[in-house]
Amino acid sequence: MISVLVVDDSVVVRRLIVDALGDSPNIEVVGTAANGLLAQAKIDRLKPDVVTMDIEMPQMNGIEAVRELRKRHPRLPVIMFSTLSAAGATATLEALSAGATDYVTKPSNVGSIAQSIAAVREQLVPKILALAGWQRPARPAPPPARPGAAPPRGGTATPNRLAVPPLARPAAPVRKRPGGRVDVLAVGCSTGGPDALTKVLLALPGDLPVPVVVTQHMPPVFTRMFAERLDRSTPLRVVEAADGMELSVGTVYIAQGDRHLVLQRRGNAIVTQLSSAPPENSCRPAVDVMFRSVAEIFGGNAYAAVLTGMGHDGRVGAKVLREAGAEVLAQDEATSVVWGMPGAVVAAGLADEVLPLDRIPAALVSRLKVGRSAAVAR
Repeated sequence: MISVLVVDDSVVVRRLIVDALGDSPNIEVVGTAANGLLAQAKIDRLKPDVVTMDIEMPQMNGIEAVRELRKRHPRLPVIMFSTLSAAGATATLEALSAGATDYVTKPSNVGSIAQSIAAVREQLVPKILALAGWQRPARPAPPPARPGAAPPRGGTATPNRLAVPPLARPAAPVRKRPGGRVDVLAVGCSTGGPDALTKVLLALPGDLPVPVVVTQHMPPVFTRMFAERLDRSTPLRVVEAADGMELSVGTVYIAQGDRHLVLQRRGNAIVTQLSSAPPENSCRPAVDVMFRSVAEIFGGNAYAAVLTGMGHDGRVGAKVLREAGAEVLAQDEATSVVWGMPGAVVAAGLADEVLPLDRIPAALVSRLKVGRSAAVAR
C-alpha cells in the first residue's frame, strides 16, 4: 500500500484529494496538513511514500516546504497541486526547480464536485503509482529466497508495496553508430523532464550547430512559461513553438501545450507547425508525433533523446527514427525520476546509447561534432 500525505490549506481541496484517492486499492491517505510547516513534522512522523503539496499556503508555502524537506528527504516524491494559470505555472516551475518531483493542475470549470474528484483522480493516481515505484532502489533488499522456493515473478513483492512488473531488458543488441552528420536534435520527456531538460540545456554550448525540438508533456501556459524560463537560464535561445517558425541552429523549440509539434518543409526552410490532431498515448503534445515528423524531414540526419517520463510515449516514434537511420539515446534508469518512456525505448531495443543524465550533454556535443569542421562544431 502506498501511503500519501495531503498538504493544502483549503479544507475543501484536502477533502477533494482524499475522496479522489479513496477508491484506489493501492493508495492510503495517512494524513493531512494545512501548511508546509505542519507538513514537516507529519512527514517525519508518518513517513509517507508520496506527498501532494499545495503552493499558496500560510506560514510556509509549498515552495519553501519543498526546499526544507529536501534537506532531510531528498528522494521523497512530492507532487505539487497547481492552478492552470500563468501565476500557477510560474510557481510550479519554481517548485520543480526547488526539488518537487511532478505536478497536477487543480480542476477548473468542470461543473460538479463529482467531476472535480474524477479529474483529480485521473491525473493524480497514475503519478502516485509511478513515483512510488521510483523509490524501489532506496528500499531494503528482500530477504534471500528459501531453498526450493519458486522464484519471484517480478515486481516489488513485499506485502506493503505495489507490485510493479520489471521492465524487460533490451530486445535487440545495441547497433553500431551510423556516424553521419546530425542536423537536428529531438528530445522527448515527461515526469521529471523539466529538471532533466534544464540540466541538459544548461550544459550545452550557446553556439550549438543544430536546432533542437522538444516535446515535454505540459499543459498550455506552462509550456510558454517553461520556454521563457529556459531562455533566461540557459546559453541557448529557447522559444515556445508557433506556426511557421523557421528552424535555426542554436534555438530550442518547445512544443506548445495541447498541440502536437510537427515539422514541414517550406521551400528551402524547415518550419514548425502546430497540430490539433487527436492525442496519442493520452498526450498532446506527443513525442511520437514529433519524432515521426522529424524522421520524415531529416531521416538519418536526426538524433533523438528520450529523457525521464511516465508511460511509453516516444517508443513508436523512436522506431520510425531508427528505421530512417537516425540514432536514439535514452536516459538510464538510475537517474530517471520515472523510467517509463526511456525504459520503453530500451526494452524495445531502440536505444543506441543509455546514459546517466550528467553524461548526456557531453555525449550530444561529441556526436554533433561528427561531420563538421572544428570551427563550426566547437
